Amino acid sequence: MTTPEQERAEQERIGQNVRRTAGTHALKKIRGIVDEDLNEEAWRAKLLHVFLRYGWIALLLAALLLVRFLNVKLA
Repeated sequence: MTTPEQERAEQERIGQNVRRTAGTHALKKIRGIVDEDLNEEAWRAKLLHVFLRYGWIALLLAALLLVRFLNVKLA
C-alpha cells in the first residue's frame, strides 16, 4: 500500500514527465518552422544571386529587342 506522500511524489514525477514531453514537442515544432523559414530564405538568396549574376544579360537582350522593335538603325 502506498502512502499519500508517495502518491503525490508519483503524480509530481508523472506531471514533470508530461511537461517535459510537451516542451520537447513544442521545441520540435518550432524547429520545423525555423527550418522551413531558413530554407525559404536560402532559396530567395539563391534566386537574388542568379538575378544579380545574369540579370545584365536579360537587360541587354531586352534593350536589343526594344531597338529591333523600334526599328532603330545602328551605325
